[in-house]
Amino acid sequence: MERMPSWIRQHVAALRAVLVLTVVTGVIYPAVTTGVAQAVFNDKANGSLIEKNGTVVGSALVGQSFTDTDGNPIRTYFQSRPSAAGDGYDPTSTSASNLGPEDVIDTLPVPGAEDQGRQSLLTQVCARSKAVGELEGVSGARPYCTPDGVGAVLKVFPDRAVSVNQACPATPFITAYQGLKVECAQRGEDYAAGRTVPIRGNAGQPEVPADAVTASGSGLDPHISVAYADLQAARVARERGLPVEQVKALIGEHTTGRALGFMGEPVVNVLELNLALDGS
Repeated sequence: MERMPSWIRQHVAALRAVLVLTVVTGVIYPAVTTGVAQAVFNDKANGSLIEKNGTVVGSALVGQSFTDTDGNPIRTYFQSRPSAAGDGYDPTSTSASNLGPEDVIDTLPVPGAEDQGRQSLLTQVCARSKAVGELEGVSGARPYCTPDGVGAVLKVFPDRAVSVNQACPATPFITAYQGLKVECAQRGEDYAAGRTVPIRGNAGQPEVPADAVTASGSGLDPHISVAYADLQAARVARERGLPVEQVKALIGEHTTGRALGFMGEPVVNVLELNLALDGS
């Protein structure tokens, strides 16, 4: 029998390799790993779902908000950290904001315009810190934040300085800078030519933890720091009529230590903690 031309033999060998690898990596391997996962790690393999009274209420791996229909915190529950994933904790839009430490100037909304403006990362942090401070009854002051919860940033010109994140008729957070009068910002005016000067202010160590004012990289983090949980304990205990010691004991029961004993920091799963509160 006459041998096939070499180019045909090469193509046949390639097709055989594709078929074999498809079966091994596309059928056998997924079937084995899925079977092992279902047999040994059934709960985790199915998304670490959490049920209450027979109804799935969430996942231990994905955070969620504990707010009312208007977006206000439900005071009887511990609050999660902020999320930049879609409208919040949206697994189909998981992402970070991609805003960095130099994002300090807001785009102020102009009435009647389609562009409704944009808050800088600094103002987002300042606004969140102010809101958390008011909710928990502590100071929400932070360095580089104004008392009204926006970034304390000036645009400095030869003859004036402008608090660019405080739209008129707001009162600027300082009255003068290096002999220049500080003005509020006029909506729609371009201040790009000015020199950007963030003002640290005299705020000391923030009472509101960092994870209360910043989103995680995925936007899905179900955990908060122990410090943030402890900050909320007094409010939750008061709203539920429980002893603070009992609430703090629940925090301890739902705190996970460092990964492998040395990586990261201890964290608290918010959903599990709130479910435990409902059952207490």
